[in-house]
Amino acid sequence: MKRILASLKPLASIAIVFIVLLSFFDGENIVKTFIGQLTAFFPLSLFSSGAMAEDGIGGASIFTIIVVVLVVVLIFSGVKTVPQGSQHNVERFGRFTKSLTPGLNFIVPFIDRIVHKVNMMEQVIDIQQQSVISRDNAAIVADGVVFYQILDAAKATYEVSRLDVAMQNLCLTNIRTVLGAMNLDEILSNRDEINAKLLSVVDAATDPWGVKVTRIEIKDLEPPKDLVEAMSRQMKAERQKRADILEAEGKRQSEILRAEGEKQAAILDAEGRKESAFRDAEARERLAEAEARATQLVSDAIKSGDAQAINYFVAQKYVEALQAIGTAENEKLVLLPMEVSGILGSLAGIGELSKNIFNNNNSG
Repeated sequence: MKRILASLKPLASIAIVFIVLLSFFDGENIVKTFIGQLTAFFPLSLFSSGAMAEDGIGGASIFTIIVVVLVVVLIFSGVKTVPQGSQHNVERFGRFTKSLTPGLNFIVPFIDRIVHKVNMMEQVIDIQQQSVISRDNAAIVADGVVFYQILDAAKATYEVSRLDVAMQNLCLTNIRTVLGAMNLDEILSNRDEINAKLLSVVDAATDPWGVKVTRIEIKDLEPPKDLVEAMSRQMKAERQKRADILEAEGKRQSEILRAEGEKQAAILDAEGRKESAFRDAEARERLAEAEARATQLVSDAIKSGDAQAINYFVAQKYVEALQAIGTAENEKLVLLPMEVSGILGSLAGIGELSKNIFNNNNSG
């Protein structure tokens, strides 16, 4: 027995070297290759009694070779490599023991076994289309997409069965719940709010499964065709309403500006009439002053005993009356109720009076 253990020491050293080499290569493939080379190097005929007798190989040496082969196979079967982005769940006698992380790992051969290989990278699931009834009883067809990442491989394996199916159904039910609590107009105009609500609800529901939901997006929302046509007519009516309001506002503004212009024109016209009346009054005042002065001169002449002044005054009024009668539009015939000689006498009196006035001025 001591001889057998002594012969196993160098083989154990060789096995350790093989284990180190396995950290850079695939252990299972190396084991298969080693067994194939070992079979080719030691044919079964060598293990026959005649061959062993001829070669002088004893029973102890055969046992040593078998033990070495078994040890190497056990060592290689206990070495496992896990690729990046994955974790492998290990069970011992049907019970979960640990999760193998990326890199070189060791398990107990024939006792521990890898039962689940879990993808730890972010994954995506397409949510199938479904019909949803909104709060205002409008039927729409909605679908979406969900992005998630497994954070705990053990929980994702043992806390839920068929994770992808569970995620699909969970998203379907929550889409119906969230969209059913909103009106159609809110659904069509608040996609960001819908995505945020779905993300918070689904992420909280999948947390016991060791899953992190990173994003949920509603892809398409399809209302019924008749509803789309009604919405189109409504939009057209709203645009026509805005156009009519703008046109009415334009007309109102135009009327206001026109009224302002007329107001300013009336003010300016009133100011013009006021200035004209003021100037007319001033002219009449001056005319009245002139007439008063003329009357005063006639009165002074009468006081001084000059009878021709009276004739001048009467002749002036007479001539003004004849002028008014002659310029009337509805008069085609002018009647003279007095003799022409009387008029000429008055004119002569006017001329005599003028001569006297001039003479007095010259003498003065």
